[in-house]
Amino acid sequence: MQTRAVILGDMYNADIDRILLTHTAIARRVGKIARDIAATYGNREVVIVPVLTGSMIFMADLIRRLPLKMRVDVVAVSSYPNESTTSRGALITFRGSLPVRGREVLIIDDILESGQSLAAVAQLMRRRGAKSVKTCALLRKPQAIEKGLAADFMGFDIPDEFVVGYGMDYNHYYRNLPYIAVLKAKAFFSLPL
Repeated sequence: MQTRAVILGDMYNADIDRILLTHTAIARRVGKIARDIAATYGNREVVIVPVLTGSMIFMADLIRRLPLKMRVDVVAVSSYPNESTTSRGALITFRGSLPVRGREVLIIDDILESGQSLAAVAQLMRRRGAKSVKTCALLRKPQAIEKGLAADFMGFDIPDEFVVGYGMDYNHYYRNLPYIAVLKAKAFFSLPL
């Protein structure tokens, strides 16, 4: 029996060049990250702050595996406006509303590339008085590696390619793919804007 995610993924098959990370590989790594986070925080409460919208599926899968007392707030950062495949820098467009003063904060993002999104959100949390700020990223691109950037909790290192799926999009499409993939060049020109 096929799940809805697989059926929807089939609708996009003509657009996919190749799958970089299968759903199974992602699930295994998310489990390992969850164990590392749980070991770090122990029985302390944490405020989880996902960076929308790309990290929403990663965050959902991750927090279901965390045996922690937690609160969840969200921030939104715009880096890839509309049909862009190149980051235009980090602009926080929604700052969340949960008080973090004196609390431990874990920021969750989909991709660590320039480091600007995580840095901007971490700075915001520190200005709001967070007791501690840690970061978690599912993917890291070569630019981040070359700059010596890493999140406190890391998923996978990937090639310098624009990826979609597992919450990440191109022009708001492909978020519902259960895996992480690279698009064919024609897909960038065939979608409505």
